[in-house]
Amino acid sequence: MVFIAGNQRKLGNWRPDRIALKRIDRQKFQRVFRFPAGTHLEYKFTLGSWDTEALDERERPFANFILDPQKDTTAVFHCSRWRRSRRVSSTENVVGRLCFHRQIEGVALKSRDVVVWLPPGYDEAPERRYPVLYMHDGQNLFDPGLAGFGVEWRMDEVADSLIRGHLIEPLIIVGIYNTADRSLEYGLTRQGKAYRQFVVETVKPLIDLNYRTLTDRKYTATGGSSMGGLVSFILAWENPHIFSKALCLSPAFRYDRFDYARSIQKSEPRSPDLQFYIDNGGLDLEAQLQPGIDAMLDLLRERGWRDGQNLFWLKDPLAPHHESAWAQRLPQALQFLFPLK
Repeated sequence: MVFIAGNQRKLGNWRPDRIALKRIDRQKFQRVFRFPAGTHLEYKFTLGSWDTEALDERERPFANFILDPQKDTTAVFHCSRWRRSRRVSSTENVVGRLCFHRQIEGVALKSRDVVVWLPPGYDEAPERRYPVLYMHDGQNLFDPGLAGFGVEWRMDEVADSLIRGHLIEPLIIVGIYNTADRSLEYGLTRQGKAYRQFVVETVKPLIDLNYRTLTDRKYTATGGSSMGGLVSFILAWENPHIFSKALCLSPAFRYDRFDYARSIQKSEPRSPDLQFYIDNGGLDLEAQLQPGIDAMLDLLRERGWRDGQNLFWLKDPLAPHHESAWAQRLPQALQFLFPLK
């Protein structure tokens, strides 16, 4: 059985085993979907789990397939290779120490795991306290065996290398797992409000209680990519008493009829006491996100943010919308937000 998994409810909200294609013959499967014209679609194919997703000719998982149909459209996909090995956590290969908090519950939300990465020297310096970076899509950060698409950000390797090279301050990194409700939780929705409250009222107190953190806003940041980049910006903007920094990689500031720059343009002027790292690529979905990113950058500059001081923007024109691209740009982001003093 072949399944399609994508970014719309009708495509299973990225569940790899929810939407089965109908078999036509031994080698052909198909499925008919109806979406409003212009709906942005991203999708992949699996045999029922991310352990069995489709692979390209080099035995690597395909990047998301993208379709923006304006009329009746037939998309044909050919695949002869599928992942066959079962992905499992291989935390012995993680650089540094991971601590897991299982099935943390929030109000009106699905429960989820939270993973904590501790910096080098944490156990050897019991009096020292550390800044904290709260990341969304937490299962994609440290271990390909846990990552949703089998590709990690390599955040443990990158942070460890930068810390040992005296390029950034040692920090604690918290990965908050996503759920099947990701698109709702990371947007301006009722579930989105519940998720942001969960981060502020449940996750942060949990981390401050169990780890040696610097709790002041000055030392607290949030980050993510795509919709995760959007929710990072929203969290910092709505909670400047909690967060002073946001890391927004390929942020979805504008998509479909949603435009967050327009939303905050109507809000009261705010002192530019927040630091924003914003970046994006230039291929496929990245190009579609560019107008929203440009609008947000223009708005921030109009309201007093200054490039290189409290605002940093980077564009890689050849980068796709993918975990591997975000991993490549991660060093610049961490060095901007957590420079060694």
